[in-house]
Amino acid sequence: MGSSLGGYLSTWLNNLYGFKAVLINPAVKPYELLLDYLGEQQNSYTHERYFLEAKHIDELKALEVNELTSPQDFWLLQQEGDEVLDYRQAVSKYRKSKQTVEENGDHSFVGFERFPEQIIRFLSL
Repeated sequence: MGSSLGGYLSTWLNNLYGFKAVLINPAVKPYELLLDYLGEQQNSYTHERYFLEAKHIDELKALEVNELTSPQDFWLLQQEGDEVLDYRQAVSKYRKSKQTVEENGDHSFVGFERFPEQIIRFLSL
């Protein structure tokens, strides 16, 4: 299960290992989004400082899965009101997968607490 960048990484891990994944407002092309943040950054929670470099963008790009080999392994939970990501990219990429697309909401996926039981069943946990 992954949200935002975690959804991107879950897609890559599915491609390697073939497990099911639930993607919550996933980043589809994070390497494009992060270009504006090259240089010194600060973690907003820990206040740790770090440098985002072009090589990190390249590393993310190398993890991209262009074609889903098992689209039935994915469940997309997407809210159209995501203020960080263009929800249409995820709807398009995971078009052959199970999808729950809701109007409004935001990047945090408002009302997520409605889904854990269904997620557990989908993932066969």
